[in-house]
Amino acid sequence: MVKKVVIIPAAGRGSRMGGAIPKQFLPLLGKPLIQHTLEVFSKHDLVTEVVVVLAADDEDFSLPPKCRILHCGGGTRAATVLNALHAIDLAQDDWVLVHDAVRPCLTHAMLDHLFAVLSEDKVGGLLALPLADTLKRGDAGGRVADTVPRDGLWQAQTPQMFRYGLLTQALETLGTATPTDEAQAVEHLGFAPKLVTGDARNLKVTYPQDLALAELILRSMN
Repeated sequence: MVKKVVIIPAAGRGSRMGGAIPKQFLPLLGKPLIQHTLEVFSKHDLVTEVVVVLAADDEDFSLPPKCRILHCGGGTRAATVLNALHAIDLAQDDWVLVHDAVRPCLTHAMLDHLFAVLSEDKVGGLLALPLADTLKRGDAGGRVADTVPRDGLWQAQTPQMFRYGLLTQALETLGTATPTDEAQAVEHLGFAPKLVTGDARNLKVTYPQDLALAELILRSMN
């Protein structure tokens, strides 16, 4: 049976959030933010295992079922993911889902949709949203340099889901300094990941105001 293993890179410090606590551990509705993220995968029947990747000196914390910690975080997100891929024992055709630790509002319905679309796909893909807003490119002075056509542009989300063998090869080939997400590494090999329409509620907590919005979203889903 093909496995579905989730990798949660959580070795970062979230500098854009400010404050002393890494954003994945900030309190959200009475528990650390990352716990909400982990519980979604832990409770999904099709998920085999969830691997949380921390830095070498990070402290362990309480985990829901099906989750374990690896202390092999790297200097970049890509390095962290590749270190985890090297540390886990999977078949070439097993699925790996990489998900941001700070996207706590993912739902089982979003996961089900991703699994259904990609189940027979030869490449894999990612949740994403077609861009609706007008895009402006700024100059060094903080003024509009030009307007960017949004036709065909999508905002990448996570999870990003690829076969273990393909994703490992992609990150090893491109290197771990360049890619900002897994799809970029797969694209570098000449493949075209599938864009799977996501949900605006699948919010990534990046700035302080995002935490309040995540709380509203989570309350609305309960």
